[in-house]
Amino acid sequence: MLLVTGGSRGIGAAVATLAAARGYDVAFSYRADDAAAAAVSAAVEGLGRQALAVRADNGDPGQIDALFAALDRRFGRIDVLVNNAAIIGRQARLEQIGVERMRRLFEVNAIGPMLCAREAVKRMARRHGGEGGVVVNVSSASARLGSPGEYVDYAASKGALETFTIGLAREVARDGIRVNAVRPGHIHTAMHASGGEPGRVERLRETIPMGRGGLPEEVARAILWLAGPEASFTTGALLDVTGGK
Repeated sequence: MLLVTGGSRGIGAAVATLAAARGYDVAFSYRADDAAAAAVSAAVEGLGRQALAVRADNGDPGQIDALFAALDRRFGRIDVLVNNAAIIGRQARLEQIGVERMRRLFEVNAIGPMLCAREAVKRMARRHGGEGGVVVNVSSASARLGSPGEYVDYAASKGALETFTIGLAREVARDGIRVNAVRPGHIHTAMHASGGEPGRVERLRETIPMGRGGLPEEVARAILWLAGPEASFTTGALLDVTGGK
C-alpha cells in the first residue's frame, strides 16, 4: 500500500489516483478540505482499490502519530511513503518574513516529512522485521533556484528536505529501503493562489525551456516510477520534473 501526505489536491491527489490505477491501496492525509478528500477516496475506490483518508496536519507530531496508527489499524503495513504535504507563504522578500512563518514552513515542509519517514522506516526496515520499501520526497526546483523575492523560506525548507533525502537514502539502503526525491518546477496547482498569484505559472511560462507549465499528473508519473521496480537500483537521487528549467 502507498501513503501520500497532502493527498486531497494537486500533486498528492494525482499520486493517489495514479497509484490506485497501478494496483496500490492508498492512504492519504489532508489538512482541512473534507469534500476534496472524499472525492479522492471515491476516485481510488472507483479504481477497485481501498482508500483511507485521515485528517492530519503535517506540522503536528501528534497528528502524524495518529495518521500512522490509523494506517496500522487499516492495512498493517506500508510499502511506499510519498512525502508530498507542503505549504507556502505569500510572496515576500526576506525582510518582510516573520519568524512564525519560517517556523511553520519548516515544521510542515521539512520536520513533518522527517517524522513521517521515521515512522515509515520503523515499519519497512529489515532490522525491524519489515520487508523493505520506498520513500519519495516531493521537493521543488526552488531548492536549486532559491526563489529570490518570492519564497526564500520555502526554498530553504525544500533544500533541507533534499539533504535529508540523501542522508536517509544512505542510512537505510541495507535495510531494503530506497529514498529519492522529485523536484517539480512550475506546476499548475492551487498552491500558487496560496502565495498570492494564481496565474504565476503562466507569468513564468517563457522562462521554461519547454514553453509551458507542468501538470500534477506528470509529477505523479515520476513519483510512481521512483516507487516502482523500474527504479530498483536508484536511491539518493533528485529527479527534476521542471520542463528543463
